[in-house]
Amino acid sequence: MRQSTLGPVTIAVFDIDGVVADVRHRLHFLDRSPKNWHRFFQSAATDNALSEGAELARIADRDHELVWLTGRPEWIRDLTVDWLAACGLPAGRLLMRRPGDHRAARLMKIEVLQSLSREPGAPIIAFVDDDPEVITAATRAGFPATLAEWVPRSRSLAEAQEKLGRT
Repeated sequence: MRQSTLGPVTIAVFDIDGVVADVRHRLHFLDRSPKNWHRFFQSAATDNALSEGAELARIADRDHELVWLTGRPEWIRDLTVDWLAACGLPAGRLLMRRPGDHRAARLMKIEVLQSLSREPGAPIIAFVDDDPEVITAATRAGFPATLAEWVPRSRSLAEAQEKLGRT
């Protein structure tokens, strides 16, 4: 954990897809039946960065420990780390969906936020996500949450996050 001269730095938590990564070019893999999850996630390597979210993450990283909390599966960790670096985004701790965990994003992410908040040291002072249901659950759980609204939310992504527990 980063330390300031005054002690531990607070934590800012950011989602990736729909917050700093533009997933719109790969949603077509989810619009068909059966859904092609492998290609959907492999194509994350070619996402463009979303300037609004990227700038917020860079600003947050100046004074806080930045933690990435994503519903992306663990098997694309290296791809995700490489993508963050290629986009000039802060390295931060990366928390991903465990293998076989297909709970709704609002359940999985709140569990992770609660676990993070129990770690000794720094409190969570910000959480940014593009899923309104995740934001509602985070707010109800007492976390300061902000909805990323800079990209229209597609039905395919909403279903993947909340009904299928895949991202």
